[in-house]
Amino acid sequence: MIEDNTKLFKALSDTSRLRILKALQSRVLCVCEIRELLGLANSTVSQHLSILKEAGFILEEKNGKWVNYMINPKPKDPRVFSVLSMLDYWIGNDKIILEDKKKILSLDRNIICCN
Repeated sequence: MIEDNTKLFKALSDTSRLRILKALQSRVLCVCEIRELLGLANSTVSQHLSILKEAGFILEEKNGKWVNYMINPKPKDPRVFSVLSMLDYWIGNDKIILEDKKKILSLDRNIICCN
């Protein structure tokens, strides 16, 4: 049980992972779009996504050439659901989160990923 708690806390202990969670609450994104949003390398973004996926916060779904990442709508662990439902309360009005919300509107995978 403590190992499960550690996974949850690890997933939430990084600003980039919190930003990813908030971004995915806005819409489904691919790695390239998340990379563009955060300004990180693909490998770093992939590592963050792996940690979030392992903790049960997100899902990935292959759709043609894209791998889409989304918030897990039905997490098995009720603590994950609780955290996701409280993110707005904790960080929803944070300056960087608000900036990310604006930037997400202009992200276009057809332009970003094909360069």
